[in-house]
Amino acid sequence: MAERFPYGGQAVMEGVMMRGLRRASVAVRAPDGQIVIRDRELSTARRIFWSRIPLLRGIQLLGDALVIGIWALMFSASVTENEEEKQLTKGETTLLIASGVAQLVGLGPIGREVIEGVTRLLVFISYLLIVGRLADIRRVFGYHGAEHKAVSAYEAGVPLTITEVQRFTTIHPRCGTTLLLVVVVLSIPIFALLGTFPFWIRLLSRIILVPFIAALAYEMMRLTAGRANHPVVRVLMYPALALQRLTTREPDDSMLEVAIAALSRVLEADGQVVEAQPIAVQIKPALTS
Repeated sequence: MAERFPYGGQAVMEGVMMRGLRRASVAVRAPDGQIVIRDRELSTARRIFWSRIPLLRGIQLLGDALVIGIWALMFSASVTENEEEKQLTKGETTLLIASGVAQLVGLGPIGREVIEGVTRLLVFISYLLIVGRLADIRRVFGYHGAEHKAVSAYEAGVPLTITEVQRFTTIHPRCGTTLLLVVVVLSIPIFALLGTFPFWIRLLSRIILVPFIAALAYEMMRLTAGRANHPVVRVLMYPALALQRLTTREPDDSMLEVAIAALSRVLEADGQVVEAQPIAVQIKPALTS
């Protein structure tokens, strides 16, 4: 049996973007209650070529995710007419904190790098805790949970109906939140090994190595996702999966309806025949990528 394509996506303002092999589709709930969809046709040949090359396929996928993700966010903003951007930024305090603590306890360069990495991890988790308290972000997290439930239902082979999809968990092993955590954790020992090098080399290493660390994290997720029920894998994945509870919420039925609509569009483009709940949508002209 051929390997099933790893469908997935992301939550946007009042909507969900799903990405398949041939198409990415973003479905957004407009202020009048209608679901509006825009498709983005993808280059199948290019994606198939890169998917055969370990590590490099992770870098290509992350680049695709960035471009498609920004496109989906911009479309959702245009549909919801949310012109007031809410931006939360965290200060560039990690390096200062790490250096201060390292000097205080008498640690060397390697110790400083370890403290910097741990501080970065704590800042990342704190950031999720803070933004998760905002009402708008809680709704985005609800759509994030809807995305996970819809994908899990498809992978389980059940009909894509609200009743069936609602039964699944909001946690999924291929979540982007999990990927970010793995990247942060992997970066700690890798950058610690470079702690004795001059500052400019350490700075350059972060620019060069982060994409490859992300690619390595992707390969690890790809490997463990197919073995998620193995006892050892469950233990290793527990912290990353637990972190998803900060970025997902239980969705209501209207959110699930949006996620099902987006997933159905990409499955249709890939020729996948699945039983899905009929949902009335408005299709906007597609783009080509």
